[in-house]
Amino acid sequence: MKWSEISIHTTNEAIEPISNILHEAGASGVVIEDPSELTKEREDWFGEIYDLNPEDYPEVGVIIKAYLPVNSFISETVDSIKQEITDLVKYNIDIGMNQVTTTEVKEEDWASAWKKYYHPVKISETFTIVPTWEDYQRVNSDELIIELDPGMAFGTGTHPTTVMCIQALEKTVQKGQNVIDVGTGSGVLSIASALLGAKHVLALDLDEVAIEAAKQNIEINHVSELIEVRQGNLLEGIESKTDIIVANILADVIIRFTDDAASIVKQGGYFITSGIIQPKKIEVKEAIMAAGFEIVETLMMEDWVAFIAKRL
Repeated sequence: MKWSEISIHTTNEAIEPISNILHEAGASGVVIEDPSELTKEREDWFGEIYDLNPEDYPEVGVIIKAYLPVNSFISETVDSIKQEITDLVKYNIDIGMNQVTTTEVKEEDWASAWKKYYHPVKISETFTIVPTWEDYQRVNSDELIIELDPGMAFGTGTHPTTVMCIQALEKTVQKGQNVIDVGTGSGVLSIASALLGAKHVLALDLDEVAIEAAKQNIEINHVSELIEVRQGNLLEGIESKTDIIVANILADVIIRFTDDAASIVKQGGYFITSGIIQPKKIEVKEAIMAAGFEIVETLMMEDWVAFIAKRL
């Protein structure tokens, strides 16, 4: 399959409305090349994922890119996108240069081009995330390596919410314990739990694509015998007790199953939650505590919050 890369040179003000136009046109995501990223101050966790190249960024404004499959009506779709962007001026939105260009890209080139931005990164005292195509040697014997092939559907394992979950698992998982990973995605938290010594990990996700991605990554890391991957909606149908539940999902979803988590986590066990934006922090905390947990630690990274809660 061939894809059409649509590139729009515009302004920061127009990022949100143009992104919405692209999404409605069928783009599953957008890439934003903003030169302010070159000078932004970042909190140094354990190391940056990659170095930014100034040549990839415009001198002024921003560039928004999206990809659409090439088909018989792609030209009409692009024309419609151009017109909708131009019409934004009616709403007093500054669209800047508004230069729209298209480039045809082969799927194999698109699927592999992003790999140049993804290199090994140390995300905690113990763990380093390594893409499967990179040759990486351990720095010391205590270092644990998680190999990931995120493909195009899941993240690299280095997002703040994932990093905080892994750091929380380091503090809570004991050898021989059971762990349930709710919303496993790429399977990275299940893999981390297994490498930390969990004897059994149940990885749950409602998305069939996630289930397949998790299975592949689990196999790559040689922990298939320790992790059971199952399609499921949150904790529905789970009755057996567990030592730890970890959930890196939306705050509103966490609130929905805190009572279920409390009924399954053993006394003295832990409920680790992440994916919580700052405005939802208090609401999630109160729901966790109302279910019978004690918040023993709050982790924060950028605009995200994670909780380590202990079952009373």
